[in-house]
Formats: sequence, C-alpha cells, structure tokens
Amino acid sequence: MDAAISSVTDKAVRMLLKTVLLAVTARQGLNVVLISRTPEKLQAIAAEIEWTIGSSVKIIQADFTKDDIYEYIKEKLKDLEIGILVNNVGMLPNLLPRHFLNTPDDIQSLIHCNITSVVKMTQLILKHMESRRKGLILNISSGVALFPWPLYSTYSASKAFVCTFSKALQAEYKEKGIIIQVLTPYAVSTPMTKYLNTNMITKTADEFVKESLNYVTIGDETCGCLAHEILASILSVIPSWAFYSSVFQKMLLTRYMDYLKQNANIR
Repeated sequence: MDAAISSVTDKAVRMLLKTVLLAVTARQGLNVVLISRTPEKLQAIAAEIEWTIGSSVKIIQADFTKDDIYEYIKEKLKDLEIGILVNNVGMLPNLLPRHFLNTPDDIQSLIHCNITSVVKMTQLILKHMESRRKGLILNISSGVALFPWPLYSTYSASKAFVCTFSKALQAEYKEKGIIIQVLTPYAVSTPMTKYLNTNMITKTADEFVKESLNYVTIGDETCGCLAHEILASILSVIPSWAFYSSVFQKMLLTRYMDYLKQNANIR
C-alpha cells in the first residue's frame, strides 16, 4: 500500500493535520496512516479523509511522550510502502510567556514529543525511501526555532533541533531523490494556540496549509506562507542586544501577554 503517514499527539495539532493530509493525499492519491495516543479522537479525521477523497486510513495507537513505542510502530508499519512522512507531533508547554523555572515540569515528555519522535520516525521511514530513491518528509517546526526566544526557551530550543536536523538530512539525502523540508510557521489558529484570533499574521489551518503546499519542493526550509516569511525577515534585522534585552522580555511579559489574553481562548 502506498501511504502517507503522520504522527499526532493531541487535539492541538489535529486541525492542522487534517488539512495537510486532505490536501497532500488528494494530490498524490495515497492511503493514510495516523499515529496517536488517543486514536478514537482521530476517527472523525479518518472518516472525513475516506469520505472526501476515497483513501483508506489506518490508525495506530502510540504515545509520543514515551520513548519505548518505536518497535511497536515499526511492526505495525511492516509491509507498508510509505511515500510521505509528516512529523506533526508537538507540545507547547505554555502559550503565555514564562521564565524557564516557572514552566510546567514535563520537560522529558516535551523532549520525547518534540525531538525524539522526529528522529525515530524519520529513522524508521527514511531507510525505505532511500532504497526506493524517492519520498517526501515534512517536519513541522516553528518560527520560534529561527533564533532563541526568551520566555519560550524549551519550546524554542526543541523546535530549533527539528529545523537543524531537517536541513542537515536534506543535504545528506537530496541526491537520492528524497525531499526533506521543515516548516517554520508563526501563529496558526489551532487548539494549541487557544484559537488565537486570525489576522494578517495569524492564519487559519486551512489558509496556512493551502499556501504552504505551494512551497513543498522549494528549498529545505520555509515559513509556509508569505506573511510569515515577511515577519521572519523583519525579526531577523532586530539587533540581538535588543532582542535579548530585559526591555524586550518585559514587553513579552506585559504587552504580548495582554494581547494573547485578549485574542486567545485562555481561561
């Protein structure tokens, strides 16, 4: 079975995942494998994919906050020919900016979910893509991976790993017909961002994915949409002494926090 495979942690990424898979599988005519710790929550997505584009969907239960799941996943994927891998798992410990010592104490889970999952799933699938000399791997990172973000330290660092890992792999395997691309979006309105109000920068999942698919074969890294590329360019010219100053951190803790509280569904 030719298939696209995507890994999911919770409802924070299911909205974006559904849009990605509907668009990609419709273009390629692939079947789909979904991996999640709560497979019953993916039944609606599976049903929509099957009804909309006629692809069959296989669901595998696994918790990506653990590190002992990969032999089980390997066995479940046995005899499947995976043409596309979407590493879409992710944990954001806190939407509101916080100092490192004030963040939730689930650092190991974050490392397993945001870092280990990308490495291990890529390792499982890439070897078969290499033998066929074709395949596409999309790794979902974040705009905060492009340089260190104070008050989002663990999330920023974990997504920076995904960005560096992806670009290094693309350099290694591009001559073998494999595309490995990392997406570094800024704000997308999903459950993970507490349904942040949309505007010129904050995109809906549908808007972001439709535009990002135009960049799939263009470069090893993309923000996924023009508005986010412009924002990244603007942020890149801010001097580091200003970006890492106490004034900037105070702004994040006051004005930006107020913005999030006013525009996101935060209780």
